[in-house]
Amino acid sequence: MKIAYLTGGMLLLSSGIIAQEPADALRYSWLTQGGTARNYAIGGTMVSLGGDLSATYINPAGLAFYKTNEFVLTPGFSFINNKSTYLGETEKGKKSNFNYGASGLVFATPTRQGSNWRNYSFGLAVNRAANFNSKIFYKGLNNQTSYSEKYLEELINNNVTDPNAAAQNFPYGASLAFNTYLIDTISGTGGSVAGYRSLSTPLTGVNQQQEIETKGGITDFSFGASANLLDKLYLGGSIGINILDFERTSTFREEDATTTINNFKYFTAAETLKTSGMGINAKLGIIYRPVEYFRVGFAFHTPTFYNMKDEYTAAVTTDLEGYGGSPAVKTQNSKDFNSGEPGEFNYNLVSPLRLMLGASYVFREENDVKRQRAFLSADVEYVDYKASSFKTADQTTGGSNGSDYFEQLNTAIDNQFKSTINARIGGELKFHTFMVRAGFAYYGNPYQDDNIKGRRMNISGGLGYRDKGVFVDLTYVHQLAKDGFYPYRLDQGFFAPATVKGGNGNLLLTFGFKF
Repeated sequence: MKIAYLTGGMLLLSSGIIAQEPADALRYSWLTQGGTARNYAIGGTMVSLGGDLSATYINPAGLAFYKTNEFVLTPGFSFINNKSTYLGETEKGKKSNFNYGASGLVFATPTRQGSNWRNYSFGLAVNRAANFNSKIFYKGLNNQTSYSEKYLEELINNNVTDPNAAAQNFPYGASLAFNTYLIDTISGTGGSVAGYRSLSTPLTGVNQQQEIETKGGITDFSFGASANLLDKLYLGGSIGINILDFERTSTFREEDATTTINNFKYFTAAETLKTSGMGINAKLGIIYRPVEYFRVGFAFHTPTFYNMKDEYTAAVTTDLEGYGGSPAVKTQNSKDFNSGEPGEFNYNLVSPLRLMLGASYVFREENDVKRQRAFLSADVEYVDYKASSFKTADQTTGGSNGSDYFEQLNTAIDNQFKSTINARIGGELKFHTFMVRAGFAYYGNPYQDDNIKGRRMNISGGLGYRDKGVFVDLTYVHQLAKDGFYPYRLDQGFFAPATVKGGNGNLLLTFGFKF
Protein backbone atom coordinates (compact mmCIF):
# COMPACT_ATOMS: atom_id res chain seq x y z
CA MET A 1 0.00 0.00 0.00
CA LYS A 2 1.28 3.47 -0.77
CA ILE A 3 -0.19 4.98 2.43
CA ALA A 4 1.75 4.48 5.63
CA TYR A 5 -0.83 3.12 8.09
CA LEU A 6 -0.55 2.77 11.80
CA THR A 7 -0.16 -0.92 12.54
CA GLY A 8 1.10 -3.02 15.38
CA GLY A 9 -0.51 -4.04 18.61
CA MET A 10 -2.28 -2.27 21.40
CA LEU A 11 -0.06 -0.78 24.08
CA LEU A 12 -0.85 -2.05 27.56
CA LEU A 13 -0.48 0.54 30.30
CA SER A 14 -0.72 0.16 34.03
CA SER A 15 -3.91 2.25 33.93
CA GLY A 16 -5.54 0.48 31.01
CA ILE A 17 -5.39 0.16 27.25
CA ILE A 18 -4.75 2.53 24.38
CA ALA A 19 -7.21 1.49 21.68
CA GLN A 20 -7.56 4.67 19.66
CA GLU A 21 -7.17 4.65 15.90
CA PRO A 22 -7.35 7.25 13.10
CA ALA A 23 -10.99 6.33 12.39
CA ASP A 24 -11.93 7.62 15.86
CA ALA A 25 -10.63 11.10 15.03
CA LEU A 26 -12.65 11.17 11.80
CA ARG A 27 -15.82 9.89 13.46
CA TYR A 28 -15.89 12.85 15.84
CA SER A 29 -15.11 15.49 13.22
CA TRP A 30 -16.83 14.37 9.98
CA LEU A 31 -20.07 16.15 10.85
CA THR A 32 -22.91 17.49 8.71
CA GLN A 33 -24.90 20.62 9.48
CA GLY A 34 -28.16 20.07 11.33
CA GLY A 35 -30.38 22.21 13.50
CA THR A 36 -34.11 22.82 13.12
CA ALA A 37 -36.31 21.14 10.52
CA ARG A 38 -36.28 24.42 8.57
CA ASN A 39 -32.50 24.47 8.44
CA TYR A 40 -32.29 20.82 7.48
CA ALA A 41 -34.76 21.45 4.65
CA ILE A 42 -32.61 24.19 3.10
CA GLY A 43 -29.44 22.07 3.20
CA GLY A 44 -28.00 23.63 6.35
CA THR A 45 -27.28 26.99 4.69
CA MET A 46 -27.26 29.23 7.75
CA VAL A 47 -23.94 31.11 7.41
CA SER A 48 -25.54 34.24 5.94
CA LEU A 49 -29.29 33.71 6.32
CA GLY A 50 -29.95 34.05 10.06
CA GLY A 51 -33.27 34.25 11.82
CA ASP A 52 -33.25 30.60 12.99
CA LEU A 53 -32.18 28.90 16.22
CA SER A 54 -29.74 26.83 14.13
CA ALA A 55 -27.60 29.97 13.78
CA THR A 56 -26.37 29.29 17.32
CA TYR A 57 -24.37 26.32 15.95
CA ILE A 58 -23.40 27.67 12.54
CA ASN A 59 -23.12 31.47 12.56
CA PRO A 60 -24.33 33.02 15.83
CA ALA A 61 -24.48 36.43 14.16
CA GLY A 62 -27.74 35.19 12.63
CA LEU A 63 -29.43 35.38 16.04
CA ALA A 64 -29.39 39.18 15.74
CA PHE A 65 -32.17 38.99 13.11
CA TYR A 66 -34.58 38.09 15.91
CA LYS A 67 -36.76 40.97 17.13
CA THR A 68 -39.00 38.81 19.38
CA ASN A 69 -38.55 35.91 21.79
CA GLU A 70 -39.01 32.37 20.51
CA PHE A 71 -39.34 28.79 21.80
CA VAL A 72 -38.36 25.87 19.51
CA LEU A 73 -38.63 22.07 19.84
CA THR A 74 -37.40 19.57 17.19
CA PRO A 75 -38.00 15.82 17.62
CA GLY A 76 -36.93 13.44 14.86
CA PHE A 77 -36.60 9.86 13.68
CA SER A 78 -33.74 8.30 11.68
CA PHE A 79 -33.70 5.33 9.28
CA ILE A 80 -30.29 3.69 8.73
CA ASN A 81 -29.78 1.48 5.66
CA ASN A 82 -26.22 0.38 4.91
CA LYS A 83 -24.99 -1.77 2.02
CA SER A 84 -21.48 -3.14 2.58
CA THR A 85 -19.19 -4.78 0.02
CA TYR A 86 -16.14 -6.87 0.93
CA LEU A 87 -14.10 -9.05 -1.44
CA GLY A 88 -16.81 -8.83 -4.07
CA GLU A 89 -19.77 -9.79 -1.86
CA THR A 90 -22.51 -7.35 -0.75
CA GLU A 91 -24.65 -7.47 2.39
CA LYS A 92 -27.12 -5.12 4.10
CA GLY A 93 -27.53 -3.72 7.61
CA LYS A 94 -30.53 -1.75 8.91
CA LYS A 95 -31.30 0.21 12.06
CA SER A 96 -33.68 2.97 13.15
CA ASN A 97 -33.86 5.24 16.18
CA PHE A 98 -35.37 8.39 17.59
CA ASN A 99 -33.36 11.53 17.01
CA TYR A 100 -33.67 15.27 17.55
CA GLY A 101 -32.56 18.58 16.14
CA ALA A 102 -32.06 22.05 17.58
CA SER A 103 -34.38 22.94 20.47
CA GLY A 104 -34.27 25.89 22.81
CA LEU A 105 -35.01 29.55 23.39
CA VAL A 106 -34.12 32.86 21.78
CA PHE A 107 -34.43 36.15 23.68
CA ALA A 108 -34.39 39.44 21.79
CA THR A 109 -33.80 42.72 23.62
CA PRO A 110 -34.38 46.05 21.81
CA THR A 111 -32.05 48.93 22.61
CA ARG A 112 -33.05 52.46 23.51
CA GLN A 113 -34.54 54.55 20.74
CA GLY A 114 -31.97 56.40 18.65
CA SER A 115 -29.12 53.92 19.27
CA ASN A 116 -27.18 52.58 16.30
CA TRP A 117 -27.36 49.17 17.95
CA ARG A 118 -30.92 48.13 17.15
CA ASN A 119 -31.17 45.00 19.29
CA TYR A 120 -29.29 42.29 21.12
CA SER A 121 -30.33 38.64 20.95
CA PHE A 122 -29.38 35.56 22.93
CA GLY A 123 -29.86 31.88 22.16
CA LEU A 124 -29.82 28.92 24.55
CA ALA A 125 -30.17 25.63 22.74
CA VAL A 126 -29.42 21.90 22.58
CA ASN A 127 -28.73 20.08 19.34
CA ARG A 128 -27.73 16.58 18.18
CA ALA A 129 -24.47 17.38 16.43
CA ALA A 130 -23.75 13.75 15.48
CA ASN A 131 -25.75 10.52 15.42
CA PHE A 132 -23.60 7.39 15.71
CA ASN A 133 -26.43 4.86 15.47
CA SER A 134 -25.57 2.42 12.69
CA LYS A 135 -25.28 -1.24 11.77
CA ILE A 136 -22.85 -2.78 9.28
CA PHE A 137 -22.58 -6.39 8.15
CA TYR A 138 -20.32 -7.80 5.46
CA LYS A 139 -18.72 -11.08 4.44
CA GLY A 140 -16.39 -12.47 1.79
CA LEU A 141 -14.07 -15.32 0.83
CA ASN A 142 -10.37 -14.58 1.42
CA ASN A 143 -7.72 -16.92 -0.01
CA GLN A 144 -4.69 -14.73 0.66
CA THR A 145 -4.43 -13.69 4.30
CA SER A 146 -6.08 -14.19 7.68
CA TYR A 147 -7.26 -11.69 10.30
CA SER A 148 -5.15 -13.74 12.75
CA GLU A 149 -1.95 -12.58 11.04
CA LYS A 150 -2.23 -9.25 12.83
CA TYR A 151 -1.63 -11.18 16.06
CA LEU A 152 1.45 -12.77 14.51
CA GLU A 153 2.79 -9.35 13.55
CA GLU A 154 2.18 -8.08 17.07
CA LEU A 155 4.50 -10.75 18.45
CA ILE A 156 7.06 -10.35 15.67
CA ASN A 157 7.17 -6.55 15.88
CA ASN A 158 7.73 -6.76 19.63
CA ASN A 159 10.49 -9.43 19.27
CA VAL A 160 8.67 -11.85 21.58
CA THR A 161 10.61 -15.11 22.02
CA ASP A 162 9.34 -16.12 25.48
CA PRO A 163 6.00 -18.04 25.36
CA ASN A 164 5.11 -16.65 28.79
CA ALA A 165 5.40 -13.13 27.40
CA ALA A 166 3.24 -14.12 24.43
CA ALA A 167 0.62 -15.45 26.85
CA GLN A 168 0.59 -12.45 29.23
CA ASN A 169 1.88 -9.21 27.71
CA PHE A 170 -0.80 -8.58 25.05
CA PRO A 171 -4.14 -9.09 26.81
CA TYR A 172 -6.06 -7.07 24.22
CA GLY A 173 -4.50 -8.75 21.20
CA ALA A 174 -2.00 -11.55 20.61
CA SER A 175 -2.26 -13.11 24.09
CA LEU A 176 -5.94 -13.87 23.48
CA ALA A 177 -5.07 -15.70 20.26
CA PHE A 178 -2.06 -17.44 21.82
CA ASN A 179 -3.96 -18.76 24.83
CA THR A 180 -6.71 -20.18 22.63
CA TYR A 181 -4.11 -21.84 20.33
CA LEU A 182 -5.08 -19.82 17.26
CA ILE A 183 -1.46 -18.65 17.36
CA ASP A 184 1.05 -21.34 18.31
CA THR A 185 4.80 -21.59 18.59
CA ILE A 186 7.22 -23.01 16.03
CA SER A 187 9.72 -25.19 17.86
CA GLY A 188 13.43 -24.55 17.42
CA THR A 189 16.53 -26.41 18.51
CA GLY A 190 16.80 -27.35 22.16
CA GLY A 191 13.15 -26.56 22.85
CA SER A 192 13.54 -22.92 21.91
CA VAL A 193 10.88 -20.88 20.12
CA ALA A 194 11.84 -20.38 16.48
CA GLY A 195 8.74 -18.31 15.72
CA TYR A 196 4.96 -18.33 15.65
CA ARG A 197 2.33 -19.57 13.25
CA SER A 198 -1.41 -19.20 12.77
CA LEU A 199 -3.64 -22.24 12.50
CA SER A 200 -6.02 -20.42 10.14
CA THR A 201 -5.99 -21.69 6.54
CA PRO A 202 -6.29 -18.75 4.11
CA LEU A 203 -4.48 -20.54 1.27
CA THR A 204 -7.35 -23.01 1.01
CA GLY A 205 -9.85 -20.23 1.63
CA VAL A 206 -11.45 -18.72 4.73
CA ASN A 207 -14.90 -17.19 4.96
CA GLN A 208 -14.66 -13.86 6.76
CA GLN A 209 -17.53 -11.81 8.10
CA GLN A 210 -18.01 -8.97 10.55
CA GLU A 211 -20.97 -7.31 12.22
CA ILE A 212 -20.48 -3.85 13.71
CA GLU A 213 -23.21 -2.05 15.62
CA THR A 214 -22.74 1.46 16.97
CA LYS A 215 -24.87 3.84 18.98
CA GLY A 216 -24.63 7.19 20.72
CA GLY A 217 -23.94 10.67 19.47
CA ILE A 218 -22.68 14.15 20.27
CA THR A 219 -25.06 16.47 22.12
CA ASP A 220 -24.20 20.15 21.79
CA PHE A 221 -25.35 22.59 24.49
CA SER A 222 -24.69 26.14 23.28
CA PHE A 223 -25.19 29.69 24.44
CA GLY A 224 -25.02 32.42 21.78
CA ALA A 225 -25.09 36.21 21.86
CA SER A 226 -25.44 38.64 18.98
CA ALA A 227 -25.89 42.32 18.15
CA ASN A 228 -27.51 44.22 15.28
CA LEU A 229 -25.85 47.42 14.06
CA LEU A 230 -28.13 49.61 11.90
CA ASP A 231 -29.81 46.50 10.42
CA LYS A 232 -26.73 46.10 8.23
CA LEU A 233 -23.99 44.54 10.33
CA TYR A 234 -24.69 41.55 12.57
CA LEU A 235 -22.08 40.21 15.00
CA GLY A 236 -22.27 37.10 17.16
CA GLY A 237 -20.49 34.42 19.12
CA SER A 238 -21.37 31.25 20.99
CA ILE A 239 -19.83 28.80 23.43
CA GLY A 240 -20.61 25.13 22.99
CA ILE A 241 -20.31 22.25 25.43
CA ASN A 242 -20.28 18.90 23.62
CA ILE A 243 -21.25 15.72 25.45
CA LEU A 244 -19.95 12.70 23.55
CA ASP A 245 -21.26 9.15 23.97
CA PHE A 246 -20.19 6.33 21.68
CA GLU A 247 -20.53 2.57 21.96
CA ARG A 248 -19.39 -0.03 19.43
CA THR A 249 -19.74 -3.81 19.50
CA SER A 250 -17.90 -5.77 16.83
CA THR A 251 -17.62 -9.48 16.06
CA PHE A 252 -15.27 -10.72 13.35
CA ARG A 253 -15.64 -14.40 12.40
CA GLU A 254 -13.29 -16.43 10.23
CA GLU A 255 -13.98 -20.04 9.33
CA ASP A 256 -12.49 -22.73 7.13
CA ALA A 257 -14.13 -22.69 3.71
CA THR A 258 -13.45 -26.43 3.29
CA THR A 259 -14.72 -29.50 5.16
CA THR A 260 -11.19 -30.87 5.64
CA ILE A 261 -10.08 -31.76 9.18
CA ASN A 262 -6.99 -29.55 9.43
CA ASN A 263 -6.90 -28.23 13.02
CA PHE A 264 -8.98 -25.18 12.13
CA LYS A 265 -12.74 -24.81 12.06
CA TYR A 266 -13.34 -21.16 13.03
CA PHE A 267 -12.45 -18.33 15.37
CA THR A 268 -14.20 -15.13 16.42
CA ALA A 269 -12.65 -11.88 17.62
CA ALA A 270 -15.15 -9.79 19.62
CA GLU A 271 -14.55 -6.24 20.80
CA THR A 272 -16.53 -3.67 22.75
CA LEU A 273 -15.63 0.00 23.03
CA LYS A 274 -17.40 2.59 25.14
CA THR A 275 -16.23 6.16 24.81
CA SER A 276 -17.48 9.07 26.86
CA GLY A 277 -16.22 12.61 26.75
CA MET A 278 -16.84 16.29 27.14
CA GLY A 279 -15.59 19.04 24.84
CA ILE A 280 -15.71 22.78 24.52
CA ASN A 281 -15.58 25.05 21.48
CA ALA A 282 -16.42 28.55 20.36
CA LYS A 283 -18.03 29.94 17.22
CA LEU A 284 -17.68 33.49 15.92
CA GLY A 285 -19.50 35.04 13.02
CA ILE A 286 -20.45 38.14 11.08
CA ILE A 287 -23.23 38.89 8.58
CA TYR A 288 -23.27 41.99 6.41
CA ARG A 289 -26.35 43.22 4.55
CA PRO A 290 -25.11 45.96 2.16
CA VAL A 291 -28.53 46.22 0.48
CA GLU A 292 -31.93 45.09 1.61
CA TYR A 293 -32.11 41.87 -0.40
CA PHE A 294 -28.52 40.57 -0.17
CA ARG A 295 -26.57 39.10 2.75
CA VAL A 296 -23.06 37.74 3.07
CA GLY A 297 -21.70 35.92 6.10
CA PHE A 298 -18.52 34.44 7.53
CA ALA A 299 -18.14 32.04 10.48
CA PHE A 300 -15.16 30.58 12.30
CA HIS A 301 -15.43 27.49 14.49
CA THR A 302 -12.55 26.80 16.84
CA PRO A 303 -11.36 23.23 17.31
CA THR A 304 -13.30 21.26 19.90
CA PHE A 305 -11.13 20.28 22.84
CA TYR A 306 -12.31 16.95 24.24
CA ASN A 307 -11.44 15.10 27.41
CA MET A 308 -12.18 11.43 26.71
CA LYS A 309 -12.40 8.10 28.47
CA ASP A 310 -12.37 4.67 26.78
CA GLU A 311 -13.51 1.37 28.23
CA TYR A 312 -12.35 -1.51 26.05
CA THR A 313 -12.72 -5.29 26.07
CA ALA A 314 -11.60 -7.96 23.61
CA ALA A 315 -12.15 -11.71 23.40
CA VAL A 316 -11.11 -14.54 21.10
CA THR A 317 -13.00 -17.82 20.75
CA THR A 318 -11.63 -20.74 18.73
CA ASP A 319 -12.66 -24.19 17.53
CA LEU A 320 -9.53 -25.93 16.28
CA GLU A 321 -11.02 -29.39 15.85
CA GLY A 322 -9.41 -30.76 19.00
CA TYR A 323 -6.00 -29.06 18.64
CA GLY A 324 -4.74 -27.94 22.04
CA GLY A 325 -6.82 -30.50 23.91
CA SER A 326 -10.15 -30.23 25.69
CA PRO A 327 -12.41 -28.30 25.56
CA ALA A 328 -12.74 -28.11 21.79
CA VAL A 329 -14.07 -24.53 21.96
CA LYS A 330 -11.74 -22.20 23.86
CA THR A 331 -12.30 -18.58 24.88
CA GLN A 332 -10.03 -15.95 26.35
CA ASN A 333 -11.27 -12.51 27.42
CA SER A 334 -9.23 -9.42 28.20
CA LYS A 335 -11.15 -9.13 31.48
CA ASP A 336 -9.36 -12.31 32.61
CA PHE A 337 -6.20 -10.21 32.88
CA ASN A 338 -7.83 -7.27 34.65
CA SER A 339 -9.86 -8.63 37.57
CA GLY A 340 -12.97 -8.88 35.44
CA GLU A 341 -12.92 -5.21 34.48
CA PRO A 342 -12.57 -3.55 31.04
CA GLY A 343 -9.39 -1.70 30.24
CA GLU A 344 -9.65 2.07 30.77
CA PHE A 345 -7.71 4.94 29.35
CA ASN A 346 -8.10 8.71 29.61
CA TYR A 347 -6.87 10.99 26.86
CA ASN A 348 -7.56 14.24 25.00
CA LEU A 349 -8.73 14.82 21.44
CA VAL A 350 -8.59 18.05 19.44
CA SER A 351 -10.91 18.18 16.42
CA PRO A 352 -10.20 20.47 13.42
CA LEU A 353 -11.33 24.08 13.06
CA ARG A 354 -13.87 25.11 10.41
CA LEU A 355 -14.12 28.14 8.15
CA MET A 356 -17.43 29.01 6.47
CA LEU A 357 -18.52 31.59 3.91
CA GLY A 358 -22.09 32.11 2.75
CA ALA A 359 -24.37 34.38 0.73
CA SER A 360 -28.15 34.78 0.55
CA TYR A 361 -30.55 36.57 -1.77
CA VAL A 362 -33.98 37.40 -0.32
CA PHE A 363 -36.74 38.25 -2.77
CA ARG A 364 -38.76 41.29 -1.67
CA GLU A 365 -36.87 41.73 1.59
CA GLU A 366 -39.09 43.49 4.12
CA ASN A 367 -39.16 43.95 7.87
CA ASP A 368 -42.62 42.39 7.63
CA VAL A 369 -41.70 38.77 6.94
CA LYS A 370 -45.19 38.11 5.56
CA ARG A 371 -44.20 40.10 2.51
CA GLN A 372 -41.05 38.08 1.85
CA ARG A 373 -41.66 35.75 -1.08
CA ALA A 374 -38.56 33.55 -1.33
CA PHE A 375 -34.85 33.22 -0.69
CA LEU A 376 -31.82 31.37 -2.03
CA SER A 377 -28.82 30.66 0.16
CA ALA A 378 -25.46 28.94 -0.34
CA ASP A 379 -22.48 28.08 1.90
CA VAL A 380 -18.98 26.73 1.44
CA GLU A 381 -16.97 25.22 4.29
CA TYR A 382 -13.30 24.32 4.74
CA VAL A 383 -12.25 21.50 7.09
CA ASP A 384 -8.79 19.93 7.41
CA TYR A 385 -9.43 16.48 8.85
CA LYS A 386 -5.77 15.65 9.26
CA ALA A 387 -5.55 18.48 11.82
CA SER A 388 -7.22 16.21 14.39
CA SER A 389 -4.82 15.10 17.09
CA PHE A 390 -4.76 12.89 20.18
CA LYS A 391 -2.90 13.76 23.35
CA THR A 392 -2.33 12.02 26.64
CA ALA A 393 -4.32 13.27 29.60
CA ASP A 394 -1.10 12.94 31.61
CA GLN A 395 1.19 15.71 30.40
CA THR A 396 4.41 14.02 31.59
CA THR A 397 6.81 12.94 28.88
CA GLY A 398 8.00 9.50 27.94
CA GLY A 399 6.56 6.40 26.41
CA SER A 400 5.08 4.98 29.63
CA ASN A 401 2.05 7.28 29.47
CA GLY A 402 1.32 6.59 25.79
CA SER A 403 2.85 9.74 24.32
CA ASP A 404 4.97 7.72 21.88
CA TYR A 405 1.86 5.84 20.73
CA PHE A 406 -0.06 9.06 20.21
CA GLU A 407 2.81 10.52 18.22
CA GLN A 408 2.57 7.54 15.85
CA LEU A 409 -1.23 7.81 15.83
CA ASN A 410 -1.15 11.50 14.88
CA THR A 411 1.31 10.73 12.11
CA ALA A 412 -1.10 8.10 10.81
CA ILE A 413 -3.91 10.69 10.86
CA ASP A 414 -1.73 13.01 8.77
CA ASN A 415 -1.11 10.19 6.29
CA GLN A 416 -4.69 8.95 6.01
CA PHE A 417 -6.80 12.11 5.89
CA LYS A 418 -6.86 15.41 4.03
CA SER A 419 -8.68 18.74 3.87
CA THR A 420 -11.98 19.10 2.03
CA ILE A 421 -14.37 21.77 0.78
CA ASN A 422 -18.03 21.16 1.65
CA ALA A 423 -20.85 22.95 -0.17
CA ARG A 424 -24.51 23.56 0.64
CA ILE A 425 -27.35 25.26 -1.21
CA GLY A 426 -31.03 25.71 -0.39
CA GLY A 427 -34.05 27.90 -0.70
CA GLU A 428 -37.61 28.60 0.25
CA LEU A 429 -40.72 29.64 -1.64
CA LYS A 430 -43.41 31.28 0.45
CA PHE A 431 -47.17 31.35 -0.10
CA HIS A 432 -48.38 33.70 2.64
CA THR A 433 -48.49 31.36 5.67
CA PHE A 434 -47.19 28.22 3.91
CA MET A 435 -43.62 27.55 2.77
CA VAL A 436 -42.00 24.99 0.50
CA ARG A 437 -38.29 24.33 0.95
CA ALA A 438 -35.53 22.30 -0.68
CA GLY A 439 -31.79 21.89 -0.23
CA PHE A 440 -28.67 19.97 -1.15
CA ALA A 441 -25.40 19.51 0.72
CA TYR A 442 -22.17 17.83 -0.36
CA TYR A 443 -19.46 16.78 2.11
CA GLY A 444 -16.26 15.79 0.36
CA ASN A 445 -13.93 12.80 0.65
CA PRO A 446 -11.69 13.07 3.76
CA TYR A 447 -9.43 10.12 2.77
CA GLN A 448 -6.09 10.26 0.99
CA ASP A 449 -6.30 6.56 0.10
CA ASP A 450 -7.62 6.18 -3.47
CA ASN A 451 -9.19 2.84 -2.49
CA ILE A 452 -11.71 4.57 -0.19
CA LYS A 453 -14.14 7.01 -1.84
CA GLY A 454 -15.81 8.69 1.10
CA ARG A 455 -18.47 11.37 0.73
CA ARG A 456 -21.88 12.40 2.00
CA MET A 457 -24.70 14.03 0.07
CA ASN A 458 -27.89 15.28 1.71
CA ILE A 459 -31.00 15.84 -0.40
CA SER A 460 -33.71 17.56 1.59
CA GLY A 461 -37.21 18.95 1.27
CA GLY A 462 -39.82 20.27 3.61
CA LEU A 463 -42.97 22.25 4.34
CA GLY A 464 -43.58 25.03 6.80
CA TYR A 465 -46.49 26.91 8.33
CA ARG A 466 -46.32 30.25 10.15
CA ASP A 467 -49.19 32.34 11.44
CA LYS A 468 -49.84 34.54 14.47
CA GLY A 469 -46.53 33.68 16.12
CA VAL A 470 -46.94 29.90 15.83
CA PHE A 471 -44.92 27.79 13.39
CA VAL A 472 -44.62 24.14 12.37
CA ASP A 473 -41.97 22.73 10.00
CA LEU A 474 -41.72 19.20 8.60
CA THR A 475 -38.59 18.00 6.78
CA TYR A 476 -37.24 14.81 5.29
CA VAL A 477 -33.50 14.47 4.59
CA HIS A 478 -32.16 11.60 2.49
CA GLN A 479 -28.42 11.04 2.84
CA LEU A 480 -26.42 9.21 0.20
CA ALA A 481 -23.19 8.25 1.92
CA LYS A 482 -20.05 6.38 0.90
CA ASP A 483 -17.43 5.33 3.39
CA GLY A 484 -14.94 2.56 3.91
CA PHE A 485 -12.52 0.96 6.30
CA TYR A 486 -10.05 -1.90 6.57
CA PRO A 487 -11.25 -4.79 8.77
CA TYR A 488 -7.59 -5.40 9.57
CA ARG A 489 -4.24 -4.13 8.36
CA LEU A 490 -0.95 -5.99 7.96
CA ASP A 491 2.63 -4.86 7.62
CA GLN A 492 3.16 -7.69 5.19
CA GLY A 493 0.47 -9.26 3.04
CA PHE A 494 -2.84 -8.53 1.43
CA PHE A 495 -5.67 -6.71 3.20
CA ALA A 496 -8.80 -5.39 1.54
CA PRO A 497 -11.17 -2.54 2.35
CA ALA A 498 -14.84 -2.94 3.12
CA THR A 499 -16.86 -0.22 1.39
CA VAL A 500 -20.13 1.05 2.81
CA LYS A 501 -22.93 2.79 0.94
CA GLY A 502 -25.74 4.29 2.96
CA GLY A 503 -29.18 5.46 1.91
CA ASN A 504 -30.21 6.95 5.23
CA GLY A 505 -33.31 8.97 6.08
CA ASN A 506 -34.01 11.56 8.75
CA LEU A 507 -37.51 12.88 9.46
CA LEU A 508 -37.79 15.99 11.64
CA LEU A 509 -40.65 18.08 12.98
CA THR A 510 -40.05 21.52 14.46
CA PHE A 511 -42.77 23.40 16.26
CA GLY A 512 -42.57 26.60 18.26
CA PHE A 513 -44.03 29.95 19.09
CA LYS A 514 -43.03 33.55 19.64
CA PHE A 515 -43.62 35.18 22.99
